[in-house]
Amino acid sequence: MAFDYDLFVIGGGSGGVRAARIASAEGKARVALAEEYRMGGTCVIRGCVPKKLMVYASEYPGLIADARAYGWQVEGGAFDWPQFHTQLEAELTRLEAAYRNTLQNAGVTVHDQRASLVDAHTVQLADGQQFTAKHILIATGGRPFVPDLPGAELAITSNEIFHLDALPKRALVVGGGYIASEFACILNGLGVKVHQYYRGAHILRGFDDEARALVAARMQASGISISCNTDVARLEKTATGILATTESGASEEFDLVMYATGRKPNSAGLGLEALGVPLGRNGEIRVDGWSQTAVPSIYAVGDVTDRINLTPVAIREGHAFADTVFCGKPRQADHELVASAVFTQPEMGTVGLSEETARLQEPVEVYVASFRPMQSLFAGRQDRVMMKLVVSRATRKVLGCHIVGPAAGEMIQLAAIAVKMGATKEDFDRTVAVHPTMSEELVTMRHPVRSS
Repeated sequence: MAFDYDLFVIGGGSGGVRAARIASAEGKARVALAEEYRMGGTCVIRGCVPKKLMVYASEYPGLIADARAYGWQVEGGAFDWPQFHTQLEAELTRLEAAYRNTLQNAGVTVHDQRASLVDAHTVQLADGQQFTAKHILIATGGRPFVPDLPGAELAITSNEIFHLDALPKRALVVGGGYIASEFACILNGLGVKVHQYYRGAHILRGFDDEARALVAARMQASGISISCNTDVARLEKTATGILATTESGASEEFDLVMYATGRKPNSAGLGLEALGVPLGRNGEIRVDGWSQTAVPSIYAVGDVTDRINLTPVAIREGHAFADTVFCGKPRQADHELVASAVFTQPEMGTVGLSEETARLQEPVEVYVASFRPMQSLFAGRQDRVMMKLVVSRATRKVLGCHIVGPAAGEMIQLAAIAVKMGATKEDFDRTVAVHPTMSEELVTMRHPVRSS
């Protein structure tokens, strides 16, 4: 059978674009890609990139205060949200154009429409056009989830936070994961009075307990009010804002309510179930290690599979798919020991096992250094940094590395190389420290603080 394309990709995010580019440019395949919104997906348009730029913006009040302590005669002014927002949109437009140029230069045909599946080899666009393809890749990502409660339409999500006409004076962030915690810090840094509700006992569930406790403590010290074991029962519009009533009956008024209570895969309306492609409980597309579904011609990568929902992981999955199917280099994406960073204030970087998970697996030694960093100590701030290694007593391998402090994301990227290579505690010890730095503590901790 002759097909219109060798590969048809549905979704123009990081994973889909990488797969399309590699399949076309290196695999010499005939490739088309359909995207119904802006090219670049969640990360570029409404996720990692604009969020990190907002993180940078929110850090300047502290930097200005530090500058004065260092002798600089500087004064901070009011934050100009419209100016920042205009420049933010310009940057996102530039990045979107770069993604389009990448696809064009690779020879990929782009359709700016929604696409769905007709059968195992046929895709239909929103305007009714149909194309056949030997292989179809679903890379439609995910979306924020807002629970069904009275007044839910009054809340925004991380999709809308970047498009506000003006910053609120009072904001409620609902959720305790990394997205909720990051935006609580961002808004707080931009001068918004922030309250964070989380239905669980402690925010940042799933991360190392000691690390997340330090992050939460510093967030509260910066002025963020965190209420755990608290959930919203209803939202109501008032003359002066939005009234949030908790399940315990307490009420508080805000100008903005943002929900960051999880995400769901964008798998609905694609026609997958009718073709026999199984979905999981959360709507995720079930795939094997090769990112292949139960229908051999249909694959899926990225957040729509709900494996590890991180942009670099989606890129690796998309690249591995293209290498396997079109480039004659079969390989699976490696999901072991994936490092991550949480851009709260302070930042948290992590790779490997938390202390709690490691203890359930085997006897461990735990090495911790906690101290005030030189730069902000000089400026009179009470910041604290934590460096933590979780080490196997049997093999001496470093099972987990956790960093809380400025530039934790940058540091964990480098530490992850050592952990991924299977470095032992003695390998860390043999490494000469770079002084004076915060990260030198990773190679100078000699005695465990705990062992089991």
